Amino acid sequence: MARDIVHEAIREVLINEGWIITQDPYVLKDYDPDWEIDFGAEKVIAAERGSEKIAVEAKSYLGLSFAYEFHQILGQHLNYRAGLKRLEPDRILYLAVPTEVFELEFHRAGIVNSIEDYQLRYFVFNNSSKTITEWKH
Repeated sequence: MARDIVHEAIREVLINEGWIITQDPYVLKDYDPDWEIDFGAEKVIAAERGSEKIAVEAKSYLGLSFAYEFHQILGQHLNYRAGLKRLEPDRILYLAVPTEVFELEFHRAGIVNSIEDYQLRYFVFNNSSKTITEWKH
C-alpha cells in the first residue's frame, strides 16, 4: 500500500509523544489482508493499568475537494474500526490531522456533525514542532 506524504512525520510525532510503534503498517490480516492502517502504537500508562493501544491512519489531504476526500476517509475509518472491533477491541483508532487542515476544514458543520455522529477519534499534530496539539476522544 502506498504511504501518505505525512507518514514519516506522523511516525516521528508519535515517538516524540512517547508512543512505541509496534506495527508499520498495522495489517488487519485475519479480517481482510488487503486492509492496512498506517500504524499500531502502544504507550505504557502505569504498571497497574498496563498499556494503551492505538491504531493511527495518516492522510495527506492533498485532494482537490476536501469534502470528497473526507467522505473517503470516513468510510475507510469506519471499515478499519469494524475490523479492529473484531480483532483487537481494546485498540482505539485515530485519524491524524495536520494543524493547517484542522484549522481550515474541521469547523464546517458537515465535518463536525459527522465526527460527532460517527464518534470519529482524531488527533491534531503540528508538523513543524512534531507534536500533538489536541486529542479528540
